[in-house]
Amino acid sequence: MSLSTTDQINYQFLLLTHMVCADGQIHSEESKALQDLGQQAKMGTRTLEEMEKILNQDKGFISLEEVARHIPTKEKSEAIRQILAIAYVDGYCSPSEKEMVNYVAKIWNWSDTEITNLLEGAKKFSTVQNIYSDIEKYELSVGARLLKGVDSLLSRAIVDNLTQIAPKNLGDKVKKLRKEILLSGAEYEKATQKCKSIATEDYKYTDNSLHIAYTTLENLVENIQQTTESIHKTTSNKGQANTAKEVAQQLEVTKNALSAEVIKKLEGVRESLRSKQRALNYFSIAFMGKTKAGKSTLHAIITGDGWEAIGVGKQRTTRLNRVYEWKNIRIIDTPGIGAPGGASDEEIAERIIEESDVICYVVTNDSVQETEFKFLELLKEKAKPLIILLNIKNNLRDQRRLDYFLQDPDKLFVMDSSSGLGGHIERIRRYAKNHYANDYFDIIPVMLLAAQMSQEPEHQDNQEKLFQGSHIQELLDAIRVSLAEHGVIRRSQTLLGSTVSAIETPNEWVNEQIKVYQDLINNLKNMRDKFQKDIAKAARKNHEYLFQQIKTTFKEVFDIIQPFAEENWNVEQSQLNSKLKDKPEILNIEGKLNIAFKECEEKFNKDVQEILREIGNELQNIARLKFGNVNLNEQDSIPYKDMLRFSGKLLGVLGASAFLFAAPVGIFLGVTGACLHLISNFLKSEEQKRREAVENIRNSLNNQFKSELEKTLKNAEESFSKYSKDVESNISNYFNELIESLEVIIKHLENTQNKLDGCAENLNRAYAKRIVDWCADKYEPLTDEGILTTIAQVDRDFGRNIKIQTKSEFKSKRFQKIINQVLQEDISIISVKSSEQTFGNLQHKT
Repeated sequence: MSLSTTDQINYQFLLLTHMVCADGQIHSEESKALQDLGQQAKMGTRTLEEMEKILNQDKGFISLEEVARHIPTKEKSEAIRQILAIAYVDGYCSPSEKEMVNYVAKIWNWSDTEITNLLEGAKKFSTVQNIYSDIEKYELSVGARLLKGVDSLLSRAIVDNLTQIAPKNLGDKVKKLRKEILLSGAEYEKATQKCKSIATEDYKYTDNSLHIAYTTLENLVENIQQTTESIHKTTSNKGQANTAKEVAQQLEVTKNALSAEVIKKLEGVRESLRSKQRALNYFSIAFMGKTKAGKSTLHAIITGDGWEAIGVGKQRTTRLNRVYEWKNIRIIDTPGIGAPGGASDEEIAERIIEESDVICYVVTNDSVQETEFKFLELLKEKAKPLIILLNIKNNLRDQRRLDYFLQDPDKLFVMDSSSGLGGHIERIRRYAKNHYANDYFDIIPVMLLAAQMSQEPEHQDNQEKLFQGSHIQELLDAIRVSLAEHGVIRRSQTLLGSTVSAIETPNEWVNEQIKVYQDLINNLKNMRDKFQKDIAKAARKNHEYLFQQIKTTFKEVFDIIQPFAEENWNVEQSQLNSKLKDKPEILNIEGKLNIAFKECEEKFNKDVQEILREIGNELQNIARLKFGNVNLNEQDSIPYKDMLRFSGKLLGVLGASAFLFAAPVGIFLGVTGACLHLISNFLKSEEQKRREAVENIRNSLNNQFKSELEKTLKNAEESFSKYSKDVESNISNYFNELIESLEVIIKHLENTQNKLDGCAENLNRAYAKRIVDWCADKYEPLTDEGILTTIAQVDRDFGRNIKIQTKSEFKSKRFQKIINQVLQEDISIISVKSSEQTFGNLQHKT
């Protein structure tokens, strides 16, 4: 029997649901729009139930892979266009959304070309071609164009509902938040409008600096590519062409690794800008903390939403960032920090940090451990102000405990013993300070369960007492103060101050690469010098060995001269030479010399190879010592990545040097003039004739052998010297070309660093101007002229302290302690004139 429509699952619709979740955050209206879409497209009960499971990331929800595999082949093209319509609804497909499209396409075994064409085609429909375009200028017709020609009920519903799904309209229908005290009043209205005005001005500087940073990093990739290509074109001579090829191959890994890292940094800059765009019109408060600390309860208390998932006996676990918007405020609930296997949850939570103006970090009194505060290091890296909420857990569902609490609600908030509330706060402050660099943050103890119960019908009689006893009002007041009194400077802190971290992150990486590359160059220079010394030593050793072998071979010949002369003194000239040639020592002389030359070649090559292996091993050891292990996939070790095969590369260069010398060919030693005087000397005695003949033969052979020995030694000297110099030259050329290429890369990196420094400096100076104005309790439009006129210099230890020098006298209307606590950094402001006057006084005293 076939299933009814209520029992059937529409996997295309669930694919859309996964796309809504792809960026790791769900707006309250986004999920409602998805529900409306489901109703309009007549989705069945089971489909809507599975949709809710995906939105809540409930245990057992249907995974993206399973959803994708259930979509029939004939529906895949439409399905992919549907999710792209959702992805590009704001004119921009984020990396996480692209990743999902790629993932689905891979499951369907679509080719890379199909995927690329698909994404490029979708991108062409969007009027927002560049991330740096004004976020307000986008059109929703991209979805209609993507889905043109398809006529399914779901696709028509998507086109009809795109305006409901679009982020621009998120929050338009959100009801008034439950706690009026948080958001009402003229003071609030004035503060939010001022925040919006300030943010609009600040964003222009943020946009400009991030755009420059983005372009600078793009240029770095292009310049590195050009450096590698220029080496490929080196063809001055055969040897250099070979070394250039090896150097280019060596740098190819470096280029690819560098490019991959830069692309990551580019995505970081892009995402930072997207975060700033999302945060532009809102003052954002994010709730973070470990799992089950009470973040979702706090969220429900403040927003009046989500109670159905937090009811008695039911614990909601947030797996995605939940965003609630009202007027110009955003409240964000994030997944738990530090849960076992919760690394992905932390990554999701981290995505919201960039756009948050205040972080409310929730901890509980039943488990105060230092490990849960390590996350604060990331907040400090982003220069985010912090409020720590200590949720006092007490099971007020137990009637006896409830009665006891209602008798004296403040008793649990007494700062008593080290084991009580005072001890918890002291430990929290100590742990947090270790990871947050200072203790300027507030710690607010509350009882969230009491605040929650104050909203439940069965406790209406004690509503006021529960609410007041929860001390939630202290947190609400702190949030209100953050917005009403400090909102302006915290908006600047988010859009100007913390954005510097988006530039500092790639800048620190670039700086580290400069150090690593310079370190590598120094190592290569030392190794080149060492190689040249070692190769000279090896050449001398093998040169001496060859000469010794040549002399030994000729000595065997010299040794037969005397016996030969004595045996053949009276032999005819023609027979004498024939007998000489038949001697084994003469017959084998060329063979022995060739063996000697070959042995010398092998020994020298072996010595060179050993020298090169030692160099390669030394580089590997340096990499191990520097990076702690052999896993050279770490970004800091990019220039060392290919050094594991360094000796192999050098041996490849060695192979380009041909052995250019060999033994003399055709050695012929003949006796001449040995019997010329035998007839004329017939009057001499037989013994005298023998002695003279022996002497003549010996002298003749000795002279010839000496001549041949000298020629052979000279030939060996010239050939071996040329060969050893060729080897030394090829390897040295390789070192020099690699060093020169790395020096060019360093120049590109230094140029990138200078430009990134300039971007950071521009933001810091703009931020300093806002700080100076805020401290003086005045407002001026943020302009280049105003910044230049006011700010002389800014020195910043990011997240820790800012030292500002102004060009004119500065008088603060706010106490230093307040400034530090609001910005949660050490702020010092001094005028150049005051500084010069102080210096002059010191000189005068001296």
